[in-house]
Amino acid sequence: MSDEQFDVVIIGAGPGGYVAAIRAAQLGLKVACVEKRDTLGGTCLNVGCIPSKALLHATELLETAQHQFASFGIKTGKVSVDLPQMMQHKSDTVTGLTDGIGFLFKKNKVTSVFGTAKIDAPGQVSVTLNDGGAQVLKAKNIVIATGSEPASIPGVEIDEERIVSSTGALELSSIPKKMVMIGAGVIGLEMGSVWARLGTEVTVVEFLDRITPGMDGEISKQFQRTLKKQGMTFHLSTKVTGVEKLKTKLKVDVEPVAGGDGQSLDADVVLVAVGRRPFTDGLGLDTVGVTVDERGMIPTDAHFKTNIDGIYAIGDVITGPMLAHKAEDEGVAIAEHLAGKWSHVNYDAIPSVVYTHPEVASVGMTEELLKEAGIAYNKGKFPFTANARAKSHLDTEGFVKILASKETDRVLGVHMIGPGVGELIGEAVVAMELGASAEDIARTCHAHPTMSEAVKEAALGVDGRIIHA
Repeated sequence: MSDEQFDVVIIGAGPGGYVAAIRAAQLGLKVACVEKRDTLGGTCLNVGCIPSKALLHATELLETAQHQFASFGIKTGKVSVDLPQMMQHKSDTVTGLTDGIGFLFKKNKVTSVFGTAKIDAPGQVSVTLNDGGAQVLKAKNIVIATGSEPASIPGVEIDEERIVSSTGALELSSIPKKMVMIGAGVIGLEMGSVWARLGTEVTVVEFLDRITPGMDGEISKQFQRTLKKQGMTFHLSTKVTGVEKLKTKLKVDVEPVAGGDGQSLDADVVLVAVGRRPFTDGLGLDTVGVTVDERGMIPTDAHFKTNIDGIYAIGDVITGPMLAHKAEDEGVAIAEHLAGKWSHVNYDAIPSVVYTHPEVASVGMTEELLKEAGIAYNKGKFPFTANARAKSHLDTEGFVKILASKETDRVLGVHMIGPGVGELIGEAVVAMELGASAEDIARTCHAHPTMSEAVKEAALGVDGRIIHA
């Protein structure tokens, strides 16, 4: 195919890339988006956020039917699992959403190019097309939005069959009896929850002395207690020294980080969930001189520009949390910047959600960070056991915690564990974005009965005047 000139070429069609492409096109720029998969949406839509949420929801319904229906006076008889149909629902969800992005590209006149991209020079990208041949794209600007890939550990080879990453964990064809999960971060705990609800005995091995590092400590402790009650077993401060493939099982060798006697854990499947690393291999960054740090991240300035003029980067390949919505906001910001408009991402108000049951959600600073920074704060905390809607749903585990400046009452952090808190966190994000105080939330009328009243009560608690607990 002949060379074609664009205002911007975006490499990667994940949440950062496709949102950047659409927004840039809306602003009148001529845009091409290169994707190495045959479908749009990146890791998030294809093998990440969306398929995992489909399985989490399905298995949560299963758990409710098995253990709570009778309490509500609903008789169903024995509930069984049709795993192929569950997986089909997941696949149908993915297909519908990836096809939807294709529709949005056509609607906004974004050119899709399916193939593997390489930056030959500033302003030029060559693409080895998936259906054969090659294409050269010329552009005033290039945006790297290639996302991340699962990390591994030395000596443990992922085959996506018996030793799997989160990608393989979404595609298991049968329910394993025993799963050993290496790493106690968000992705692993979500996938562990799916298979635990389906009947798998899940054992978690974590190098650190706590699960979900970086999460507010009080929330993290409650979260681990909850998962333990749901059947998960935890080996903290423990490292994996090897995984041996036997004929009918896997043998996982572990030992204390501090030293001492080791042990072996049996498993049918090992899930390696030790985080993700930026995906920048094969992009030609070394050829054009784009700087990459020791973690594989691409350093950028406040407007996402790399050290090379005309080359930008967003999403998981730059610093910050590896979250789809963070990448989306950066996608909008870079598009607006390239179109000559003002752009900004408030990194102090990026929410994080764990989609287990109960859900975990947070935004802003944790108590640990506030103490470390020497910032004086007040705390309000309200349990879902005292929330009328939660009690009527028999779903009362968890609490909402609001941290506010002792000097100004401005909200500094909000941390929740409980039913549907992934939706409730939005109120806290808006409050922080607008610089609200805890008093602002406390004096805002919340509908009754709703789960959101727990947020209002926690805000009241900042000033020591909770009503319902």
